[in-house]
Amino acid sequence: MERPAEMRFDYLRDKHRRLREANPTDLNLRTHRALSWLCRAGEVEEKDKDTAFILAWISFNAAYAHDLGEDHGAPARSSFQAFFEALVAHDPKGRIAHEIWHQYEGVISELLANRYIFGPFWKHHNGHPDYANWEIRFENARKAAQYAIERQDTPTMLSILFDRLYVLRNQLVHGGATWNSRVNRGQVGDGCALLLSLMPLFVDTMMSNPDHDWGAPHYPVIE
Repeated sequence: MERPAEMRFDYLRDKHRRLREANPTDLNLRTHRALSWLCRAGEVEEKDKDTAFILAWISFNAAYAHDLGEDHGAPARSSFQAFFEALVAHDPKGRIAHEIWHQYEGVISELLANRYIFGPFWKHHNGHPDYANWEIRFENARKAAQYAIERQDTPTMLSILFDRLYVLRNQLVHGGATWNSRVNRGQVGDGCALLLSLMPLFVDTMMSNPDHDWGAPHYPVIE
């Protein structure tokens, strides 16, 4: 029997409570914040994909908490790459890799083939002269993704994938899309499902590896 949405991530909240006395304060705060947004995303997923995606992305930001800087449309952000390399290295059972290469292989393929979540495509259509060659960039990004697939390079594939999801995040957060629009809905649902599948593994991996320095939160609790 499927668990109610509000109980979907209770096992992670229970684990957080069990480990918070032993784990570092910064890690506790980071994972607590990530879980709060993730749980809410799970509760609204069925009724509101747009909101669920945004909430799930906030959960990712809470876990990651790095300044992404300007979006240059790179196929894989080096800042993402370091975080994903750490996650995969501290996931000895390969749960993250399993989601990427088995559970969501088809979804990821569709996301990577979608030009509407490729940064240079929008830069070109917004009149940026340096991106008239967006189709060449798109093909190069496709080749980079194919190379990662051939090597089963999970951190690089995650970086490429989250680069696309970041474009989708920008569209929604910056008012570049209509709420619950019928246009280009596939990537919202797929992106939401993927985030809600990966984020529990990210948070669980972080809580299970307190000796790794996951970084201090950008916005600590100030009293």
